[in-house]
Amino acid sequence: MDRGLFVTFEGIEGSGKSSVAREVGEAFGRAGLPVLLAREPGGAPVPEAIRRVLLDPAHRGLSPRAELLLYLASRAQLVEEVVRPALGRGVSVLCDRFMDASVAYQGWARGLGEELVAELNAFAVAGVVPDRTFVLDLPVPDGFARGPERREAEGERRRDRLELEDRDFHERVREGYLRIASREPGRVTVIDAAMPLEAVVGAIVRNLRALPGLSDL
Repeated sequence: MDRGLFVTFEGIEGSGKSSVAREVGEAFGRAGLPVLLAREPGGAPVPEAIRRVLLDPAHRGLSPRAELLLYLASRAQLVEEVVRPALGRGVSVLCDRFMDASVAYQGWARGLGEELVAELNAFAVAGVVPDRTFVLDLPVPDGFARGPERREAEGERRRDRLELEDRDFHERVREGYLRIASREPGRVTVIDAAMPLEAVVGAIVRNLRALPGLSDL
C-alpha cells in the first residue's frame, strides 16, 4: 500500500478498545503488514502530558469547553507527530479513540453540540480521517463491571476522571456513539463488545479484509 490505513476503535469505558486494538495489530503483524498502535489522548510526549491532566480525578472541576479544547490539542499534535507521518510511510495506524470520542463525550454527553465539535475536529485533524471506525458497543453496567479488570491490566490504581462520572453520563456517551454510527454507516461499524474477545476481533478482521491491501489479513 502506498498509504497506510487509519483504523480507530471507539466505545464507552470498559468496552475493550485497548485489548481489541492490540489483537487486531497482531493480526496485521502476522500478515506482514506494517502497523502502529496509538491512543487518545496520548500517543506522543505532549499528548501524554495532556492525558494526565484530562484523566486526573483531581481535575473534576474542568469545564466541558476546556475539556474539549484539551482533547483537540492532544489530537492535533498526535496527527502531526505520529499519525500523518506513519500513514505517509505506508504504515497502518490503529488508534484507541480518535475524533468520534469528542463528538460522543463532549458534543452529545456534555451537551456542547455535535455539529460544533465536528467542525472543531475538522480543524484539529486537518484532513486525517479514519478509513474505518469500529464502535465497540456494550451496556453501561457491563462496562462498569469490567473497570477493575481493565485498570489492573493497564497498571492503574484508581478510577480516572471520566470513570467517576455517573451512569447517566455514560449512557449518553453510548447513545452519542450510536448516533454517529447511524449517520456514517459507510465508515462506522458497530460491533457487539459483549461477545468474547476472539469473536470481536474476528468480526473486525473480516470487515477490514474488504479494504484495499488487506485481503490477506
